Amino acid sequence: MLNFDIITIFPEMFSSYLKESLIARAQKKRLIKINVHNLRKWTKDRHKTVDDRPYGGGLGMVLKVESIYKAVKEIKAKGKKVKVILFTPRGRKFNQQIAYNLSKLDKVVMICGRYEGVDERVAKNIADMELSIGEYDLMGGELPSMIVIETVARLVPGVLGKPQLLKERITKSKGFIEYPHYTRPEVFSPKKGVYWKVPKLLISGHHKNIQEWRGRRGKAIEK
Repeated sequence: MLNFDIITIFPEMFSSYLKESLIARAQKKRLIKINVHNLRKWTKDRHKTVDDRPYGGGLGMVLKVESIYKAVKEIKAKGKKVKVILFTPRGRKFNQQIAYNLSKLDKVVMICGRYEGVDERVAKNIADMELSIGEYDLMGGELPSMIVIETVARLVPGVLGKPQLLKERITKSKGFIEYPHYTRPEVFSPKKGVYWKVPKLLISGHHKNIQEWRGRRGKAIEK
């Protein structure tokens, strides 16, 4: 069973996400396990302080290294094949190949930054990997962690239900092929005289030709 461990100061952000759709079903079937940890659990002061002002001056607050170190040390000890991820705009861009590699682990630990950022000693000494989900800045790492869970969990056997749903779309280099999809009605008319039609080949019943069409129209998502 693949374990996802999320370290955050806003654990309630995950409440509805974990209870819906295939993610909820995969947890019930014990195919994956998702643990959301409140970083404040690893603080000692009565205010449960996790951040402080940045050295050198500047706006905003920075998440401290001490509590993150303690959290990761405790969580990481409970797994063998483990990767610790820190989400940062400076990180490597997340892709399908990374997702495939993560799906083969026992545990994925994700550190969700907030405010101005995270003490750089976390990136240098604690995290195994710095990841970004795109060339833009977010308010924190909670949404990126949900994206990683969605992308990685669907690669775990049984999560999607039918193995062929994945098999037909995974490339040799463990990337992913995305092609156009259509469903009923065969013809849709948004207004008089305008008709949006499904390509005739897709309703021909000729499976070989359909596969070739998907191959031509498909886009490989690998890097």
